[in-house]
Amino acid sequence: MNVTKIMIVAVGGQGNILAARVIGEAAVEAGIDVRMSEFHGMAQRGGVVESMVLLGDGISSAISDGEADVLVGFEPSEAIRAAIKCNSRSWVITNTRPVPPFTVALGQDEYPDIQATLDKIAQRVEKLIAFDATELALKAGSAMSMNMVLLGALARTGKIPLEPDLFRKVIREKTKKAFVETNLKAFDLGMEAASKAM
Repeated sequence: MNVTKIMIVAVGGQGNILAARVIGEAAVEAGIDVRMSEFHGMAQRGGVVESMVLLGDGISSAISDGEADVLVGFEPSEAIRAAIKCNSRSWVITNTRPVPPFTVALGQDEYPDIQATLDKIAQRVEKLIAFDATELALKAGSAMSMNMVLLGALARTGKIPLEPDLFRKVIREKTKKAFVETNLKAFDLGMEAASKAM
């Protein structure tokens, strides 16, 4: 089977690694080879966290520039920064609610114009799906479930060889019991948001 390359970017505390693990567990359930790698840059202090998930044949666990089939951004400026991983056939799914770094709060830096930059990304990739995933997570019951909102959007696109029901099974079995119902609701809200955007 061909390799599907998924890049997930976030800042520390947004649940990037759990999202990557849910994808990995769903792949195992489906009998699909999966390879993963993670990068934590001062994650506990709001720094960048990257996960690469490769589904299918192959040996590498890295995604080179221009090779991502899907980029999932939990924070819009991180999605913008990681857009170099995309090509003209890539899909980008991103949260539009910013988490400004401390340098912006200190006045040492400026936060980018999100809409203008996302418009530029949309011109470079096959499809951009951008929405306030944090708002939908809150609607589901917890801002912490924003990662599940974006997983729902990813599952809905059909860009990965995994069915939504596999994700639901993994969410039920592998996420903390206290959050299962919230996570499932968030997942479904993400699917709805992607359906509207497509």
